Amino acid sequence: MRLLFRLPMIKPETLEMPEVCPHKGCKGKRFMPFKQVVKALRDTQYRKVNVWRYQCLRCGRTFRVYPSGVSREQVSQRLKGLAVMLYLLGLSYGAVALFLQSLGFWLSKTLVYSTVQKAAAKVPGMRREKLIEGVRAAAVGSDVTMVKVKGKWCRLGVVVDAVSGVVLCLDGLAGEDGQTLREWLQPVVEAVGAELLVSDDADAFKQVAEALGLPHQVCKSHVQRNTEQLVEELKALVKGGRDHSLQQIGVSSEQALADLDRLKQLVKERQPEQEQELEKLLERYLGAEPPGAGEKASLAYRLRLLLLDRWNLWKRLTRYRRWQGSKGEQIDGTNNAAERAIGWWIKERYRTMRGYKRETSAVNVSRLLAWCGNHLQKGGAPLACLLA
Repeated sequence: MRLLFRLPMIKPETLEMPEVCPHKGCKGKRFMPFKQVVKALRDTQYRKVNVWRYQCLRCGRTFRVYPSGVSREQVSQRLKGLAVMLYLLGLSYGAVALFLQSLGFWLSKTLVYSTVQKAAAKVPGMRREKLIEGVRAAAVGSDVTMVKVKGKWCRLGVVVDAVSGVVLCLDGLAGEDGQTLREWLQPVVEAVGAELLVSDDADAFKQVAEALGLPHQVCKSHVQRNTEQLVEELKALVKGGRDHSLQQIGVSSEQALADLDRLKQLVKERQPEQEQELEKLLERYLGAEPPGAGEKASLAYRLRLLLLDRWNLWKRLTRYRRWQGSKGEQIDGTNNAAERAIGWWIKERYRTMRGYKRETSAVNVSRLLAWCGNHLQKGGAPLACLLA
């Protein structure tokens, strides 16, 4: 996990004047100084600041104007930002409070908790109903992970720009079926103008891509690992010689071993034109009979299913070789961007915990971390906008 924060700054001489009178019902825009008062402050540097009271020339009522980084609360935005930063780096709410108290900055555990939650709730662009305006992504990657909330597993879904790795959306999900994923992904895809969906090999994502009319790229790494594992498993059965279903369709053990090795090589090379060769391998096993009720699939039938699945998957597996976005964007054929987002912004912080107490906290904290990660290339995450 890589994080870079920009803590809010305290500028005692810089007053943040409102454009309109803050009192309800008044739209006055002209104010005059009324009185200067001293405000006690909990901050890493200042113990007090001067605060001006201004009078609205329209309604006659007064209001306070605070220096930059200071609000009506006793705790400065900088100290709040420090508490948020320490929590995101792995400390518990109680540990953050104890650490700050040891340095002479008194914050209760409850105040640390409420500060983190309020900041996380303000994270822009991480929810479907409020995506970052103007963001466009030709290819989006998506994945689902699980965290524990009060001892029960909770699903979190993440959508990223598959080219840049920027997190576009992070939500809690009720399920992983095709309908749920479609309802979740459709507004995101439409908002960013996606031209391609990247995911793992789960059937639900294939259904979503078809329902949304999007070209689909399945993660080549997932497919290659799964294929190698299945090939080795089937080769061991062929060498065992206990299943005679291959002989029944006229395929020798030597031929089956050669076909399995070739399948492994084809999946490793992943060239679009190799689809025809894969189809010829499949034709050799089409005569394998499916199992009857209560029977186990024969070796020949399992080979048939494996080859059929990879043949049906071939276009989704090799699409990255030829795909280009409308502005020349390209992808590497993996879903690494989504998996990296899950690892860094969800799992890394989650490993230091015994689980979340609320599903809202799981979503909000993950969103806050992802938002900070999105700002790595911009010189760090500006926490001031979340603490005001």
